[in-house]
Amino acid sequence: MSRYTRQYNEQACHMNKSAASPFRTAQQREVDRASKRDAVLLAAVRLFNERGFHATSLDDVAASLGVSKPLIYHYLGAKDQVLFECMRIGLQQLREAADEVARQPGTGMDRLKRFLRRYAECIMEDFSRCVIRTGDEILAPEIRPQFRALKSEIDQAMRKLIADAAADGSALVTDVKLTAFTFAGALSWTARWHEPGGPLQPAEIAEQMVEILTRGIEP
Repeated sequence: MSRYTRQYNEQACHMNKSAASPFRTAQQREVDRASKRDAVLLAAVRLFNERGFHATSLDDVAASLGVSKPLIYHYLGAKDQVLFECMRIGLQQLREAADEVARQPGTGMDRLKRFLRRYAECIMEDFSRCVIRTGDEILAPEIRPQFRALKSEIDQAMRKLIADAAADGSALVTDVKLTAFTFAGALSWTARWHEPGGPLQPAEIAEQMVEILTRGIEP
C-alpha cells in the first residue's frame, strides 16, 4: 500500500467517524418508545390483576417502574385507556390463536382442541387474564362498544371451530352456542384460580381441562 493510499484511507476513516451523528435515528427512537410503552403496559396489567383496577392508581404503576406519572400519560393516556389497551392485547392474543388454528390441518375436532388449549394458556397469562378479571363495565362508555366488538370476534371464532367439527363428523354437537359458552366459561375461570408457580404448568392444565371438556362431544 502506497503512502498516499494509506493517507487517503486514514482521512476517509476520520471523516466517517466525524460524520456519525450522536443523535438517535427516528427508527431507534420508535423502538425505544415501543419498548417503554410495553414496559408500562406489563407493569400496569400485573397490578390490575393483583390489586384490581379501582385499587390501582397510575402512581402505583409509575412507582413500580421508578418513573413519573406524567410519563405514563405521555405513552398511554389516562388509567381507563391503559386498561383498555391491556384488554385489547389480551383479546388480540386469543384472536391470533383462532386465526392460526383455522389454517392448520386435521379434523375439525383437532383444530378445536388446539384452539381451546391455546385459549386456556392465554387466559393464564397477564393480558388475557385481565380481560376475565376486569368487567367491561369499568371501561369508559365510549370505549366499551369497541371492547365488546373485539370480544364478539373471539366468541364467533370459537363457535365456527365448534361448528366445523360438527360438520365434518369429528364432534357431536347439538347446540353450538351453548357448547361455546360451556367451553369459554370453564376455561376462563382459570383466570380466577390459577396461581403462577404451581405444581402444574399452564400448558399441562390446559391439556387436561380440554380433554375433560371435549369428551362430552366426542362421537
